[in-house]
Amino acid sequence: MQADGRLPVRSRDQQVLNLAIPEAFAHVLERMTAIIGEYGIDYVKWDHNRDLVEAGHRGGGAAVHEQTLAAYRLMATLKERFPALEIEACASGGARVDLGVLEHTDRVWVSDDIDPLERQQMHRWTQQLLPPELLGAHVASGTSHSTGRRHDVSFRAGTAMIGHFGIEWDLTQATPEEEATLAEWIALHQEWRGLLHGGDLVRNDEVDPTRLVYGVVAPDRRDALFFLVSTGRSEVSGTGPMRFRDLDPGVTYRVDPVFRGPDHLLNPPSWWSGERRFPGRVLGTVGLEVPLLPADCVVPFRVTAV
Repeated sequence: MQADGRLPVRSRDQQVLNLAIPEAFAHVLERMTAIIGEYGIDYVKWDHNRDLVEAGHRGGGAAVHEQTLAAYRLMATLKERFPALEIEACASGGARVDLGVLEHTDRVWVSDDIDPLERQQMHRWTQQLLPPELLGAHVASGTSHSTGRRHDVSFRAGTAMIGHFGIEWDLTQATPEEEATLAEWIALHQEWRGLLHGGDLVRNDEVDPTRLVYGVVAPDRRDALFFLVSTGRSEVSGTGPMRFRDLDPGVTYRVDPVFRGPDHLLNPPSWWSGERRFPGRVLGTVGLEVPLLPADCVVPFRVTAV
């Protein structure tokens, strides 16, 4: 791609093939078809890490739109030739997601930044467009390569629960305790996968900027999962009740906090050790007092009709 008769400025020490040129498109398609077929590849990570600098046609005119359509056509043709092929698109923190690419890909890798604290916000806003099951979300190593922050297994795994749960961590470096905690979170995701990937996503607007509340409610509103997330130290002691939205107001529910790994409870409220049964109308409008949580913590709640 170039705006005139010279090569444009390089980005990442690269130039970009103009897929709108039929010969270039045919070459890339032939090479990808040959490699995928020869090696039996069933998954392709389709990265988008090269900005289109001076993105024009050699003869003049802008070329981004034609390049985008050609990339979609390339994905579609590969899917036709290899129906079982999975393609994961790249999103750069959600900024490169559009409904066009979702017609040709199976999920979106939200960002190479898998620091769970930053991923909480990326997931929050990427889900303005995408359902959780299309978000590539992984449990990373204890220390994030992008920020240098360190988080425990439960915060990393709890953050990945609301997406396409995967593992991106050298497990030979994990302690036996970390392996045991990770196994519990994996089992939890397997148990809840049908609801996580088949329910309706709900989110609360929270006054406290250090708190996030979101969940997934089954279509029949008999089951739900909610997540209470602390992303920092609040300026107030007690951040108010947690509402469980979109439940059936005429149904009674049992609310069970679910811990995997260390218990981070601070000052649990009185209802925590009781029967935990509440009308849906109360849960959705008044809510329940919740314990104080340390920074960078996720607590899931299983809500079940009784």
